[in-house]
Amino acid sequence: MRDREHQSVCNRTERKDERVRLRNIKTGDIGLAFQCTPPGETIQVELEDGSLDSWPATDCEEAR
Repeated sequence: MRDREHQSVCNRTERKDERVRLRNIKTGDIGLAFQCTPPGETIQVELEDGSLDSWPATDCEEAR
């Protein structure tokens, strides 16, 4: 995910309370973003099975 895309996801997630659907390009997992780390390096996601994970922004893409 490019920096501009990452900023968009974080803004929508944290300022608009939108649960952005993301895919981890390395694992293929799908999750809903719920928080970004303060330095902006990772995105906290809730996986489809309800578990929580943290993904590097470079490993993510928006799932449509």
